[in-house]
Amino acid sequence: MKVGVFDSGVGGLTVVKSLLEHQLFEQIIYFGDTARVPYGSKDKNTIIRYGIEAVEFFKNFDLDLIIVACNSVSAYALEEMQESASCPVVGVVEAGVLATRNALKDTSKHILILGTKATIASKAYEDGLRVLEYNNLTPLATPLFVPIVEEDISDGVLDATLHHYFHTLTHTPDAIILGCTHFPLIAHAIQKYFPNNPTLIHSGDAIVQYLQEQFSFTRKFDNTQTQFFASENPDALKLTAKRWLYEN
Repeated sequence: MKVGVFDSGVGGLTVVKSLLEHQLFEQIIYFGDTARVPYGSKDKNTIIRYGIEAVEFFKNFDLDLIIVACNSVSAYALEEMQESASCPVVGVVEAGVLATRNALKDTSKHILILGTKATIASKAYEDGLRVLEYNNLTPLATPLFVPIVEEDISDGVLDATLHHYFHTLTHTPDAIILGCTHFPLIAHAIQKYFPNNPTLIHSGDAIVQYLQEQFSFTRKFDNTQTQFFASENPDALKLTAKRWLYEN
């Protein structure tokens, strides 16, 4: 099987990493819209337009599936992308909701939902979780985490940012949804901030779980071929892919 993975920038590489680890696809085509990142501060109509344009890009390849790794696009543009595509299109938000259900059987537990401003404003995770009767939800936009990851900043700056976002929380979360594909790269620091070691829901692992439930995979691929494309500075994206996917 051949899959396309779309993200607003480099964050979706964390989803690619999970796909590679589980050997689900023969070929992965990655497209990062690095010229227009970030999407998290953009309006709904703009995000929908960018999502449809990504589908047009993927029509250059004979794909079996498109994965929308960007949470903001998954929240706002998935239906329009599905209508435009000639193959199935799946997003990380629905996958994250199902992964939460699988990981957290007690619906009374407190769930912290992290994401960009656009993802949190969409209430996509909240709406999906409330259907499953999870009601103790705390949505929190944490946009500063994105540049911290992209600039590979750690130590004091990250610690101060964690405190900035989390110190006013009224409940210690039992689970945290990492509702942006950048966030798994600082997952350990996020989890460590809380004394109870909360369960983390990771977009990459969630989409693998979702795909295994929804599609029939009859074989594993030992040597998945990967191609990386970007709307701006593709060489930088390829360097990041090498570092995140193969050196960490």
